[in-house]
Amino acid sequence: MIGLPEKMNSFLNNRWLVFVASMWVQSCSGIGYLYGSISPVIKSTMGYNQRQIAMLGVAKDIGDAIGFVAGSLCEVAPIWVVLFIGLCICIFVGTNGETYFNTGALVSGVQNFPKSRGPVVGILKGFAGLSGAILTQVYTMFNFPDQASIIFVVAVGPTIVISALMFIVRPVGGHKQAKQSDGMSFLALYGVCLILAAYLLAVLILQDLVDLNQTILTVLTIGLMILVLLPVAIPITLVFFSPKSEYSTEESLLSEDQRQESTENAKTEVILSEVEDETPNGVESLPADEREKRISHLQARLVQAAADGAVKVKKKKGPRRGEDFTLMQALVKADFLLMFFSLVLASGSGLTIIDNLGQMKYAYPRPVAMAAVQVLMACSLFYYAMAGPGAIYVVSVVMGSCYGAHWAVVPSAASELFGLKSFGALYNFLTLASPAGSLIFSGVIASGIYDYEAKKQSTRTNHTLTDGEALTCYGTICYSTTCGILSGLCLIAFMLSMTVVYRTKRVYTQLYGNQRT
Repeated sequence: MIGLPEKMNSFLNNRWLVFVASMWVQSCSGIGYLYGSISPVIKSTMGYNQRQIAMLGVAKDIGDAIGFVAGSLCEVAPIWVVLFIGLCICIFVGTNGETYFNTGALVSGVQNFPKSRGPVVGILKGFAGLSGAILTQVYTMFNFPDQASIIFVVAVGPTIVISALMFIVRPVGGHKQAKQSDGMSFLALYGVCLILAAYLLAVLILQDLVDLNQTILTVLTIGLMILVLLPVAIPITLVFFSPKSEYSTEESLLSEDQRQESTENAKTEVILSEVEDETPNGVESLPADEREKRISHLQARLVQAAADGAVKVKKKKGPRRGEDFTLMQALVKADFLLMFFSLVLASGSGLTIIDNLGQMKYAYPRPVAMAAVQVLMACSLFYYAMAGPGAIYVVSVVMGSCYGAHWAVVPSAASELFGLKSFGALYNFLTLASPAGSLIFSGVIASGIYDYEAKKQSTRTNHTLTDGEALTCYGTICYSTTCGILSGLCLIAFMLSMTVVYRTKRVYTQLYGNQRT
């Protein structure tokens, strides 16, 4: 009979508890998403033009994305150190602290769930996307006297949460804790996430349509907090109410045969992966079993020829796809650079729309998913450029969803193609794509076109600006040209993503092909 102290120790080291705690960390890490809501207030209060507002947004995006230090720290320091530094930096330089929260949560998540990286990253990034709405709802509950008080909530809320959780979020050898019920646990989390998102949407719409009193707002916020805390029931159930015998074998993306083969290859330092690139074109069209037999036969002949001295064995110069890369090794790989530039075009476009929403006034391999959402982004941007009915609602929903989809797909794909050893550094380099694209698309293109159209409207109406009055553009014309340009860029991003798909399809066949039933 296992005593309570042993169960408590098991509970504190349970990977599902770490995952849930990471979700709570992420619920505080999307502060930057509030910028689209508060930028109109900044613009009117400070008398900024659209270019100044856009550059302020770009500065926010850069602070939110520069995380090389956070990624590097994850390789040499405990996760709690990364989160603690994030607290300190968040106080001094705003959104840059978010990179530490994101990195700590994601690194611990993918290391504890190596076989479920997609669901883990998707759920964590989903909570980051909801964090702005959660913090806003908490702000309404306290009935502060002025809007500036939200800065107090943004400063104090994450500090309390991270301080309470920073010693819980860490790698705990989660690959040894795989259970047969993990599928049901993920399904339960998906359900909670959907209910939480729907609840937040309903509450925000209700507050917009009806003047609610403070008591109702408090009750609604308490309901929100219950939903946020509800996932902790999963580790509690698994530790205190499930038999220990339910644990399965160690979780890994490689089968036992693949692990043995990988070990043998590491010992001989023979690069047999090159066989894949030199097989005849006809082999690719063969059934999977037949293709593997042909490649295995060719590998065996190469080994025998190498043993007889008939061929010169190439010494291993670096990792192959699916193994652990350092950032510098990944930077010279075409797949990694293609992913980065695809993100510059597509994620930068998405962030441009998200940051400017407040100004728009109404008058199979994972890279396949990237390509699909980029096509959706291109279509929604073109729809707005054509001033279709309800365009602002269409572009808001589609661009927000697709931008979030990128950051649910990219971390998983990067970890699968370039390994977990330097995942923090690799992920944070890829996040630079967002501010890089935003700097050009929002800071130059969108803001320049906006101010141009605003001046045209002001001249046409003979309106003279008073002191402190901001230059304002009205109608879809303000962003229609910008959206048309971004639509074309998203199509280029689609082509880059499909290039990554073509180049990496063999890797995904090896990783997941043998696991299909």
